[in-house]
Amino acid sequence: MSGTPPHLPTAVLDALRPTAHRLVVHRRGSTVWDVTSPHGRHAVKLGHPIEATPDWPAQPWTALAPAREHAVLTHLGVDGTASGTWQHGTWNVQPWREGTDLHTHWASHRQAGSTADLDTCTALACVKALADLHAQGWVHGDVQPAHLLIAPDRTHLIDLALARGGPVPTEHDFPYRGCLVHYEAPEIAHSVLTTGRAKPTRASDVYALGAALLISATGWRAVAYPDDAPRPVQRRAVANGHRRPVRAPGQLGDLIDAMLSHRADDRPTLHQVHSALR
Repeated sequence: MSGTPPHLPTAVLDALRPTAHRLVVHRRGSTVWDVTSPHGRHAVKLGHPIEATPDWPAQPWTALAPAREHAVLTHLGVDGTASGTWQHGTWNVQPWREGTDLHTHWASHRQAGSTADLDTCTALACVKALADLHAQGWVHGDVQPAHLLIAPDRTHLIDLALARGGPVPTEHDFPYRGCLVHYEAPEIAHSVLTTGRAKPTRASDVYALGAALLISATGWRAVAYPDDAPRPVQRRAVANGHRRPVRAPGQLGDLIDAMLSHRADDRPTLHQVHSALR
């Protein structure tokens, strides 16, 4: 689906009775609305399939992603969620999470001539958000700067459609086929290249968080490949360990480098990262 964003489904309108709504994102496979209602503020996600193009295979699973995320949120005990179907796929309603994404939050560090050390409090808050999810028996599988929302009181880790850790209704489940390649660990990229799917782990989440911290601090991806390279080319570069000689400034740089270790066993655990930041 492309072009004009779809309207909010009738079932969502009936449930929320919106007093205001704002389009947040409309891209291939997903549309997200910020909806205010008498019941509070909500994120409404609509999933729709991605049609095949000459350089992109069809991805019908994106239509199921909102329902799958709702199942994960239910396992995690998040209140105020709902899910259903609409003509192109599934939708979910969940509490709106206020905050600034990590990449935007650290924009000043990427300015020319910046000499300030990285904000370790922010890095620590991101580590804690991911560690809290791991403590509940789940791995995220899609950690990236846009999914880390920095707020004064806490940092939210959002977009859990790819998370693994508990049973999901069969009709809404789908195999894990990797995520945005910039944040894929080498073992994930290798598995997707060879089998078409992978199994996210705590170690691959640690790598993804390290890559998110690096690009937010420096503006550089962890791995070198052409910006317009096809995904298989990107994944081969990641799987082969084509790391850029880029370091985040300050003492956090060493820690991020360790998080980006090629071998999963060489990466620190989140507990070790947390202790080092403290």
